[in-house]
Amino acid sequence: MAKFVVTVRFPSSFDEEFIALIPEHRQLINELIEANVVEAYAISANRTRGWITMNGTNEEAIRSTVEQFPLYRFFLQVEIDELFVFDSTASRFPRISLN
Repeated sequence: MAKFVVTVRFPSSFDEEFIALIPEHRQLINELIEANVVEAYAISANRTRGWITMNGTNEEAIRSTVEQFPLYRFFLQVEIDELFVFDSTASRFPRISLN
């Protein structure tokens, strides 16, 4: 299974319709995290960009999943890049504590 990073751009301001969809969107993201489809999910401090690390068979499968996001229609831009290397503290063994 390949690993991808999805970069999304949000509008600079959010209307009530956007805000009302956030709980549904977060619920789906949480389900995808539990299913190991989404590995990491981050939104910039100014809330205009987001990065989602995802596992999937190919770019089309990733795009299909992203298009199911409740907030998808508000995305101004979606970029999908397949990763060659993805390393993080979460993918390593826990540090040993001698306590």
